[in-house]
Amino acid sequence: MGMKRDAVIYVAGHAGLIGSALVRRLERDGYRSPITRRRNELDLQDTRAVNEFFEEVHPEYVMLAAGRVGGIMENQSFPADFMDENVAIQLNVLKAARKTGVRRLILFGSSCMYPRECSQPMAETALLSGNPEPTSLPYAVSKLLGTYMCLAYNKQDHDVRFIPVIPNSAYGPHDNFDPKSAHVLSALLARFHEAKLTGAESVGLWGSGSPRREFVHADDIADACVHLLAEEDLTVEFPINIGIGQDVSIKELAELIAGVVGYRGELNWDSTKPDGAPRKLLDSARIRSLGWKPSIGLREGLTETYRWYGEHLKAVRAPMHVEQR
Repeated sequence: MGMKRDAVIYVAGHAGLIGSALVRRLERDGYRSPITRRRNELDLQDTRAVNEFFEEVHPEYVMLAAGRVGGIMENQSFPADFMDENVAIQLNVLKAARKTGVRRLILFGSSCMYPRECSQPMAETALLSGNPEPTSLPYAVSKLLGTYMCLAYNKQDHDVRFIPVIPNSAYGPHDNFDPKSAHVLSALLARFHEAKLTGAESVGLWGSGSPRREFVHADDIADACVHLLAEEDLTVEFPINIGIGQDVSIKELAELIAGVVGYRGELNWDSTKPDGAPRKLLDSARIRSLGWKPSIGLREGLTETYRWYGEHLKAVRAPMHVEQR
């Protein structure tokens, strides 16, 4: 069924981290310019507007990268908003896509859907085998719903149109760098940059620094998704992990980012603050068996991300809570 270069492709959440990477990838590979809509043009929480858009445009492929995202503080402060917004967006888009007969749709889940205590690396079959990490539960529950809705459609329709993927912690250009709402990598990058500019002698950081995380550049995630859309021999009984196969401790990450930024002050860890899950390393053997592998190392990706951050500093300093903009 390979994806043709002139296919009608809709990227939801194109201005965010993963969405912008998807647009870059499609345009680089010579695909027809993907269809995009900003939030003021199409509110994906508005069922009627979504239905009208799909009836008018009839996209053949959909990449659903829109949704509310954030770190531990955001999940704890706005749990209802996280669930409400993400569930509404997913259900509206999935139902409209099914009704209008899309060929394939990519839905982005999250590694926080896996149990807090999970064998490592985490295989797709481990979902629902235990309770997710409580600090990210609102987001995890909303993404579990979207993921299993995709699988249910496939099963009931005897088709492979809906492909839920689980990328590990994404980073790169167009990330959210607001320290109050960002994920750990981008928040650390912004804080260290600010500390370097102000000459701060130390930076206080949450937790012990011992949890381990796997970080995947958004361009690698986009590459994996285009690969899946074009894959002819695909089965989707479970979601598909997207990872690089290596993780680092948060302390190691912080030291690496400080080096990339050029901040030479002390890092003070506050172990009274929550750490989150102890480790989140994905088993990505399945997508590798389909011929995909990552190409961007962590240091290389951090250096490129920091360069982009410096070039776009004024634009990224404002709080960004929602990837669909």
